[in-house]
Amino acid sequence: MPLWSTGSGKVAGDPVHHPLFARCYARLSVAAETRAGLAGLRGRLLDGLSGRVVEIGAGNGLNFGHYPGAVSEVVAIEPERHLRRLARDAAARAEVPVDVVPGLAEALPVKSEAFDAAVLSLVLCSVRDVPRVLAELRRVLRPGGEVRFLEHGLGGGPAMNLTQRALDRTVWPLVSGGCHLSREPVRALRDAGFALGPYRRLVLPEKGPRLPVSYCVLGTAWRPLDDEARVSRPGGGT
Repeated sequence: MPLWSTGSGKVAGDPVHHPLFARCYARLSVAAETRAGLAGLRGRLLDGLSGRVVEIGAGNGLNFGHYPGAVSEVVAIEPERHLRRLARDAAARAEVPVDVVPGLAEALPVKSEAFDAAVLSLVLCSVRDVPRVLAELRRVLRPGGEVRFLEHGLGGGPAMNLTQRALDRTVWPLVSGGCHLSREPVRALRDAGFALGPYRRLVLPEKGPRLPVSYCVLGTAWRPLDDEARVSRPGGGT
């Protein structure tokens, strides 16, 4: 039985359209797998996962080859058409079942409490409404469900923070598909009611210049076992 809803939560068409950025991102992200060490981090991000997984903002599907065999199904949400096409190609090569579907992170087209785990991989920087996205994540995870996250955000000291915030207020979101440099993913997860597990702050690449996008965090969080909250999707679906 499919895990995604065909009711009021369905997203028609292409909810995000950044054709030029999508093509640039697809090329740069492949290069970053080796040059910035992202391939190794993806393996660490996904190691030990099992059951049903929802991946938010799958991009061109670079995570798919790293899912362990204990994962029974991945539903990968990707709103941008070009990246979604690349993700479907990657899904066809994956060793675990992966379904790539359109949708917005703020209104996930999947059923409540349908997943054992969720993956956030360099996506919270570009969503329009971080609290709403994380509320949706709580909705679709079962109580006790796990969140694995690899995100970039604020870091590097006062001068770098000032630069990141200035870029966010001016040109950066316009040229980078809505990306923001100064968000704080760990604080956002905590504020959204997730129980934080271990996490590690990283600088990428480890050797080389420190850029506004270099400051990352890799970690784990959970929807609390006693969490009985139900977050309704706008439009009535849950």
